[in-house]
Amino acid sequence: MAEVLDVRAEIEQQIAGRTVCEQLRQVAERHPEAPAYSDPGPEGGWSTLTYAQARRRVLEIAAAFAALGLEPGDSVALMMVNRSEHVLADLGAVHAGGVGCTVYSTFAPDQIAFVAADVGAKFAVLGGPAELARWQPVLDRLDGLRKIIMLDGTPSGDRFMAWADFLELGRERLVADPDLVETRSRAVTPDDVVTVLYTSGTTGTPKGVPLTHLNVFYEVASTDRLTNLPVQGTQISYLTYAHIAERVLSLYLPLLKVSHVHFCTDLANLGATLGKVKPMMFFGVPRVWEKMMARLLAVLATQPAEQQEAVRQAMRAGAAYVEAGQYGGTITPEIQAAYDQADASLLSVIRGMIGFDRAEWTATGAAPLAAEVQHFYAGLGLKVIDVYGMTETTGAFTGNSPACYRLGTVGRAEPGVEIRIAEDGELLTRSPLNTRGYLNSPEATAELVDADGWLHTGDIGSVDEDGFYRVVDRKKELIITAGGENISPAAIENHLKEHVLIGQALAYGDRRPHPVAVLTLDGEVAPGWAQARGITFGSLAELAEHPEIRKEVEAAVETANTKLARVQQVKRWALLGTEWTAETEELTPSLKLKRRVIHAKYADIIEGLYLG
Repeated sequence: MAEVLDVRAEIEQQIAGRTVCEQLRQVAERHPEAPAYSDPGPEGGWSTLTYAQARRRVLEIAAAFAALGLEPGDSVALMMVNRSEHVLADLGAVHAGGVGCTVYSTFAPDQIAFVAADVGAKFAVLGGPAELARWQPVLDRLDGLRKIIMLDGTPSGDRFMAWADFLELGRERLVADPDLVETRSRAVTPDDVVTVLYTSGTTGTPKGVPLTHLNVFYEVASTDRLTNLPVQGTQISYLTYAHIAERVLSLYLPLLKVSHVHFCTDLANLGATLGKVKPMMFFGVPRVWEKMMARLLAVLATQPAEQQEAVRQAMRAGAAYVEAGQYGGTITPEIQAAYDQADASLLSVIRGMIGFDRAEWTATGAAPLAAEVQHFYAGLGLKVIDVYGMTETTGAFTGNSPACYRLGTVGRAEPGVEIRIAEDGELLTRSPLNTRGYLNSPEATAELVDADGWLHTGDIGSVDEDGFYRVVDRKKELIITAGGENISPAAIENHLKEHVLIGQALAYGDRRPHPVAVLTLDGEVAPGWAQARGITFGSLAELAEHPEIRKEVEAAVETANTKLARVQQVKRWALLGTEWTAETEELTPSLKLKRRVIHAKYADIIEGLYLG
């Protein structure tokens, strides 16, 4: 324990006095010409701002907010795709003494109204008509919202302002009174709130999580020690800034590492963006890694049999190399030689094709990554390692690193972080990463953080003799069967999703004699899989009913069952003809299952699986 506290004190001294405002000033002065933010431009090019240009724009935005009446402590709500304006508007609000709050673009109008009122948003910056359409139904309920700044498609009316006019106002005010913004930004302290993020709402109303500059820079310093990435590396921003992982990795960490951030404004273009940027670091939630794996497998299936076998042999060497390199393992000369040969002939080529030939840190989090998916990427020579955390802990508080990892775990405690396991198996943590509590919710705060400062994660976990943690499942989501057995639904679901045809899976069985499953097809992979086998269809719903598809899914369920204890095995299943997305409400914006929504929406189907 003393060692942990010593490391904590060392990091706290390292980041003492640091704020986002001061960090951006230092970076812009020391690396004025370093590329900071690149937006997709015409004909596949990029439009880039240097760090000096970015800071100037941030100061102009701060001056514009101040001119419109933003006072220190006021909140600015943001809803738009990942683009430089998103980061600049957020940083501009903070430099004016305000607080940035990115709202999930998949939130329903009522959720938006709750968030905007709860955080006390005085201003909103929206991307365009699509975002405004989500806000429009509740604008009459948001009396405190003074001005809505639109990047595109500005409606008429005093309540709205075009982004170009907003920037022009900022330029004029900054010239007229340059000391105002400098005074405000220098008045910001490490204990001030830098952002409020809202939980994505797996259960009930979203909760606001205020995070301070101190929280953020402790996480940044810990992540830097974990990743050990070079200065001025390249990376991609594509997950929403309402998600803590994206905020840390592509908004705050770049201010320390002087990184060049490329924005991917549409997830459909992620593959192409990876190929162009070739990032040195990449974080993906499990569904992103699953989708990329499915596409690679689909391409491999079209190759001649000899080529497929050559790839499989190379991937066996890759997997052996990555698995032998785990903590406590040994990479023998034979394993090294086999890997070197496989890497030179095929693996490096495949990594280059998908944009990971320069990747030094590839990671996943937010939900468990299936072992088969992790093994697949190991076969390519990629260590897709797990980190674990939550919004309430400013992101990860445990993590594997490229030099110290154990597959199937979420790694060890981050530097200076205390972790203990309660009697009921719940993971508790205490460190400078912990939020002070939920916004405007003292009862929920009392449940989150106890009197001794331990934050209750709500996750059941374990730790091995070497300090590597495993997360079993959410405490409230464990299935207790009619026979009294405790079962993790996530463990069942991960095995079911190992088959490329299955896009999503929900295991059910609380107070029931055995588990059942509701499954969906992968909307990208299933059509190609069917066409390759001469199956004709007009829709995903037709595919879900096709005998050959159902036979393959049946085999996938049987294969999953062989990897599960008898009490975990799925006895019956239903295959839906639709996909689950955040828009159809079965998934959160971070692509986790909304179990209560699915249970209610498909109650008749679930009940039918037991009655049948």
